[in-house]
Amino acid sequence: MTYRNVVATRLGSPKVLEVTENELRAPAKDEARIKVLAASVCRPDITVRRGEALYTGTPLGQKVPFVPGYSIIGTVDAVGEGVTRTKVGSRVGALMAVGGYSEVVYWKANRLIPVPETLDPAEAVPLILNYIVAYQVMHRAAKVKPGRSALIIGASGGIGTALLELGRLAGLKMYGIASKGKHEIVTEYGAIPIDYKKQDFVEVIREAEPGGLDYVFDGMMTVDYIRPAYSLLKRGGKMVSFGEPPGFSTLFRVLGQFALSHLLPDGRTYKPYGTSFYTFNQRPYLKDWATLFDLLEEGKIRPVIAAKFPILEAAKANELLESGTVIGNIVLLSPELL
Repeated sequence: MTYRNVVATRLGSPKVLEVTENELRAPAKDEARIKVLAASVCRPDITVRRGEALYTGTPLGQKVPFVPGYSIIGTVDAVGEGVTRTKVGSRVGALMAVGGYSEVVYWKANRLIPVPETLDPAEAVPLILNYIVAYQVMHRAAKVKPGRSALIIGASGGIGTALLELGRLAGLKMYGIASKGKHEIVTEYGAIPIDYKKQDFVEVIREAEPGGLDYVFDGMMTVDYIRPAYSLLKRGGKMVSFGEPPGFSTLFRVLGQFALSHLLPDGRTYKPYGTSFYTFNQRPYLKDWATLFDLLEEGKIRPVIAAKFPILEAAKANELLESGTVIGNIVLLSPELL
């Protein structure tokens, strides 16, 4: 028996993604085999495919060939020797960094995420990456409080719309930076939109919040935003950057800002955030995913799904994401869910 996946045969545009066929094998010791129901398509998929990602083992990207795909939800199809934390038939998620664009995934059983079977996989899969980032940026890194003010840099993407939705639940007064054509989604969540192409966000915020902001959530990680946005914080304010810096120069600036805010404290704090700590301490992540699944099941959150594609059409999904027109999330689905 065989299964198919989508492989980046070299670094570059979506054209490097090709469908390949593989022999189905039994899972190894401590491993689970998962039939993929849904996979997310996100910005890290693009940067690793282009060779721009800094989180992988090589200086500028993943060694090719490789299967992109940061996160998935699926059903356990088989388990290897020694697996006790899951069983055949269980609905699970996985935060993988690479490997998700596939009909079948093999993953370490002790790193799987329990997912309620009552949830729609298309709506639940954005919670595995985009919503866990948004939730932990707000509630673990910034520890937000109701009635406080927040600026969201990059408010219209998968994590940005999650921040808007969770920020509304948290009772924040929000400002969202996005292009003019995406302002409707910002206002839908009760936030005040700022057009980064025609407005100086620093001037807008200084006029609207002369006392300064309580929080800044930065999803862009570029030199154009880090220091100007940090300057908008009031004493006691917190800025959290997440995502991937576009190159080493920005990475050094991020680390420099972090060091300055701790070595030369001025009453404000700056923190970079990443999901890599899940490997070392799963407990807070599993707790927060359970909270998010409850919120979805209760109808308190509903991820914005911009488009759905079959898993093997990941190249088309990547093209759409790179077009810059997407609001919210793009998901890949198994044929029976389309």
